[in-house]
Amino acid sequence: MGSIPVVARPNVLIAVLAAAGISVSLMQTLIIPLIPELPTLLRTGPDNASWAITATLLTAAVATPLFGRLGDIYGPKPVLIACAALLTAGSVLAAVSTSLVPVIIGRGLQGFGMPIIPLGISVLRAAVPADRVGSAMGIMSASLGVGGALGLPLSAVIAQNFNWHVLFWFAAGLGAAALVCFAVLVPPVGSRSAERVDLLGAMGLAAGLTTLLLAISKGQTWGWTSATTLGLFAASPLIFAVFGWWQLRASAPIVDLRTTVRRPVLTTNLASIGVGFGLFALSLVAPQVLELPEQTGYGLGQSMLHAGLWMAPGGLAMMVSAPIAARIAASTGPRFTLVVGCAVIAVSYLVGLRLLDGPAEVLVLNVLVSVGVGFAFASLPALINAAVPVSETAAANGINALARSLGTSVSSAVMGAVLAGMTMSFAGRAIPSLDGFRTALIIAACAAGVAGLIALAIPKPGPGSPEVPVRDLEAAPPAVTGRSAP
Repeated sequence: MGSIPVVARPNVLIAVLAAAGISVSLMQTLIIPLIPELPTLLRTGPDNASWAITATLLTAAVATPLFGRLGDIYGPKPVLIACAALLTAGSVLAAVSTSLVPVIIGRGLQGFGMPIIPLGISVLRAAVPADRVGSAMGIMSASLGVGGALGLPLSAVIAQNFNWHVLFWFAAGLGAAALVCFAVLVPPVGSRSAERVDLLGAMGLAAGLTTLLLAISKGQTWGWTSATTLGLFAASPLIFAVFGWWQLRASAPIVDLRTTVRRPVLTTNLASIGVGFGLFALSLVAPQVLELPEQTGYGLGQSMLHAGLWMAPGGLAMMVSAPIAARIAASTGPRFTLVVGCAVIAVSYLVGLRLLDGPAEVLVLNVLVSVGVGFAFASLPALINAAVPVSETAAANGINALARSLGTSVSSAVMGAVLAGMTMSFAGRAIPSLDGFRTALIIAACAAGVAGLIALAIPKPGPGSPEVPVRDLEAAPPAVTGRSAP
């Protein structure tokens, strides 16, 4: 299929895809207000109830690179519609259920919405006017963090004022709206390919990611030295080794390892892990500081709803900073804005050691970190797209989204271990100490700093190199066929 003209109303397309990305990332924080009540609501134990969160993490991790590859083969539009349909079906299933297993299945299906973000980046790269590509992709990339920031107060309002099933009916409404918008407003970008889906590769990727993320997310519950946790950590690299061996021999691999291990792509993805770590660390520290009783000496005594509202401006700061970062990247290069974003995150966490004394100070800390994340997230798709052919846009951005998700998972495990290990006794129970919170902030600053150093190692495109600088991407209309760029 030949090239298609850019869309006549790019603002509408950008708004639709960004709103869908925010809606998808909402699923990650959707049930956080319900966590203390889930065992009672689902008539089960806390360990079993936690699978309602883990299921979404696992399916999102597996689906993001797989559906990204499907988008490159069949075009992103039908895969976007399929993702929205699965998300909607999972939300409806959870909304009509009152027992554990159907809710876990429904939450798992919601995870299939996460590929919407890299698929949306693929559409924007092909269908938006050249002078809007950078900012559009930056906004779409930042939607992953924006939805998570806005999701907590929104879900807290719904959970406190309505039956808990309304949360899932709300999610179903978002999914259905996205499905209709995708069908009506997204152009048929790309072309069908004769390539077949690498089923063996897909199964190997799923097995490797599942064993790794299960060990990370459940290690604290099962015990980091338990046989199950250690067995999963040992199995994961072995599975990935076999997966890599197969991918280098498959005619149409699910992940093009030759491209993925190239220095521009590899360093960008490694930096993304650190950015994801920095993004999620504050989500674990700030709400606890806000909600702990004032009698602890450092808690700020806020309700869950008020804590969410104090955190909400961070999402808005992220959305505002992303297009600004994209415009700066168009003239200075996305590597510069990624380094700046990592530096802002790191410095903000260090300054945050003095910003835990009041809700307004926590708000300032959250906004500062969010601006840094907005700069970093806006830079990532430009760096990835500059290093891969158009035919691999969705798959490559899917791997990048997976790297960010891996960072959040590692952050959750590390922050959880730190806060569980540095406690004080209050009202007969152990709670994280102020030193624990400060240690967590220092670790987050170090993670962001390391990400910045890795970002400095991202090579600049040189004469004759296959990479295309972001300014060139915005200077000429991108290709929209499913074939590799010359």
